Amino acid sequence: MLATFEATLPIFLLLVAGNLLRRLPLVDDAAWPGLEKLGFWFLYPALLFVTILNADFSGLQLDAMIAALVLSIVAMGALTLALWPLLRAGGLATAPEFSSIFQTSVRWNGFMALAIAERSFPAAGVAVVALVMAAIIVPINIQSIAVVTRFADRTASWGYVVRSVARNPLILASVAALLLRAAPFDLYDPLNQTFDLVGRAALGMGLLTIGAGLRPAKLLRPRVAVWVPVVLKLAVYPALLIGLAMLCGVGGPELRYLALCAAVPTAMNGFLLARQLGGDAELYATVTTMQTAVSFLSIPAVLSVVAYIGSG
Repeated sequence: MLATFEATLPIFLLLVAGNLLRRLPLVDDAAWPGLEKLGFWFLYPALLFVTILNADFSGLQLDAMIAALVLSIVAMGALTLALWPLLRAGGLATAPEFSSIFQTSVRWNGFMALAIAERSFPAAGVAVVALVMAAIIVPINIQSIAVVTRFADRTASWGYVVRSVARNPLILASVAALLLRAAPFDLYDPLNQTFDLVGRAALGMGLLTIGAGLRPAKLLRPRVAVWVPVVLKLAVYPALLIGLAMLCGVGGPELRYLALCAAVPTAMNGFLLARQLGGDAELYATVTTMQTAVSFLSIPAVLSVVAYIGSG
């Protein structure tokens, strides 16, 4: 477990550095949203594009992994929704709060997973994480939009859902990479190297901006509405995905790759969705901060357990 902890430590140090930089007068507050947009619209798509394009997927159990992922997304969504009557009856969460509980239980921070995979896994592991990101963006976004609009008492047409998914630069980059892999020619090598350089910039800057978005002061008075998605995302979901993956026949290194995808905390992009559609954005930010803090220990624990299972 120590080796896994040391592999993930630089990731969390960058998160802390991002949070400290936001507090210091070195970077203007207005710069952080711009950096987030640069990452979302340019750096992260370039990273996904070049990773999927150049990946060697031969020998990997892709069908079994995708099947386990789809089953886990459906099961996790159903399990989280089943908690709503209990939380409502106990006065533990309002409808807008539950929409953020749902989002932070099913979303995951793919860029944090990529950064950890870069340090912990071979190139195939990084490629699997990138492919998983591409595969689950659509179902998770559809789930999240449907639940937030329902519990925030808003309406969102299917046209809105389709447009939000179709314009997602991460999806467009992933589709472009898959199409180019199927093409009878290779990408011009200098262009490939350019995308690779851009992708290398994405992880470091992405972790700094994630850290800048965390709000540690909100952790002083945690409540049930905060702890429920922490337990669901960092304990229940890893166990669920690992179990389903094993039932689907996934083992060896591939199981570790999926375990990492399951173990990372939620993504910050759901905060904007909560704010735009009437969910509880403040609760979303609090849960994200709490999950990120807890995952400092839970990610090494999950990866160590899977390594132990694999060795047995």
